[in-house]
Amino acid sequence: MKCFSRYLPYIFRPPNTILSSSCHTEADIISTVEFNHTGELLATGDKGGRVVIFQREQEVLLEEQTPAVVLGSVLRVLKSHLPSFQSKNQVHRRGEYNVYSTFQSHEPEFDYLKSLEIEEKINKIRWLPQQNAAYFLLSTNDKTVKLWKVSERDKRPEGYNLKDEEGRLRDPATITTLRVPVLRPMDLMVEATPRRVFANAHTYHINSISVNSDYETYMSADDLRINLWNFEITNQSFNIVDIKPANMEELTEVITAAEFHPHHCNTFVYSSSKGTIRLCDMRASALCDRHTKFFEEPEDPSNRSFFSEIISSISDVKFSHSGRYIMTRDYLTVKVWDLNMENRPIETYQVHDYLRSKLCSLYENDCIFDKFECVWNGSDSVIMTGSYNNFFRMFDRNTKRDVTLEASRENSKPRAILKPRKVCVGGKRRKDEISVDSLDFSKKILHTAWHPSENIIAVAATNNLYIFQDKVN
Repeated sequence: MKCFSRYLPYIFRPPNTILSSSCHTEADIISTVEFNHTGELLATGDKGGRVVIFQREQEVLLEEQTPAVVLGSVLRVLKSHLPSFQSKNQVHRRGEYNVYSTFQSHEPEFDYLKSLEIEEKINKIRWLPQQNAAYFLLSTNDKTVKLWKVSERDKRPEGYNLKDEEGRLRDPATITTLRVPVLRPMDLMVEATPRRVFANAHTYHINSISVNSDYETYMSADDLRINLWNFEITNQSFNIVDIKPANMEELTEVITAAEFHPHHCNTFVYSSSKGTIRLCDMRASALCDRHTKFFEEPEDPSNRSFFSEIISSISDVKFSHSGRYIMTRDYLTVKVWDLNMENRPIETYQVHDYLRSKLCSLYENDCIFDKFECVWNGSDSVIMTGSYNNFFRMFDRNTKRDVTLEASRENSKPRAILKPRKVCVGGKRRKDEISVDSLDFSKKILHTAWHPSENIIAVAATNNLYIFQDKVN
């Protein structure tokens, strides 16, 4: 396990050292985490509008005098078999993630027409597939989406005719000879430059962005509308969903998340605060007000309560990598839906059902409105999502086993194996259990990411980023 502490300046120690920061500001809190398509890069955004990109080092073989050591932490629910080492004293060391680039993506703004402050907080980051030596990613705050190019430069031009060595313009009258500019080696520099700015298209706060599988378009969703953008056009977008009623007093639900199908560029899905999911086909009409499929689980009247509508609100929706399933996260559960069955989910996993008796106090401290994300592993066989007390949950869809793990500096030592945690609801508490009354609701894991092809996960806990990898034997 490797723990990265998120605060300025971004200092990182060797892997067997955990940084600790006793104080942090609101701006340091991580608000989104995302691997790129190869897993080589990992991007995080925070409430201060900063984007930090981590790059994975190359894998190496280390000669050791002792038997192989464990690098990282085991994810007990996973049963992956890693390649055996070539010899007893050769350790196949997995590449670790180190800071690659840091840049300020968004700045705080003020809407003078509406007398409204626009936060710099990064709501979402989405990577584009790599087409050349540079990397491209989308980042968004509440109102503006930006396309960033991240590239490397290890050469600089020298020998200009109209400029001196410091870049100042020379008097043409003093130029007596012509020189051919040449490229000289220089220290590697990683540059982040904004290539496109997509603004002025959302009245409400953007909660989702999703890159289409055609890689020419993407969509951005706010509380009431979803817009379709072309990457080359910044001053115009197409409104594909609009649920705003003529009379705002008749408003009964809002859009909470949206995502494109991973393979079909005409299909997308969006979820609502009523716990419903709508699948739309852009081939049917330009404005997708009429859904193609409608997914909703009938409510059990015996479980009806004052909090039913709040806890049924979907905070995240994700297509599986295969495109066959949809995963949704509400306050208490994670559900998996088959695209061919709309009337109920095929799988329901209880994340923290022990909080059902605490809903009243969670409502009073506003925790009931927390928006947890969920992710698939690379093969769609394991699901991960966050909880309180810095706990995160994993569910194996094949074996139906589940595990609760904790991401915290106090309980996680470098290269140690994570121990499963259990929450005691009532009665006599065992030594290794924690009482539900002792849970810290200020420590919550809302944002997680899973490497696209390996058992490597990134977990954001307030201002700390934890990267865990599967056990190496």
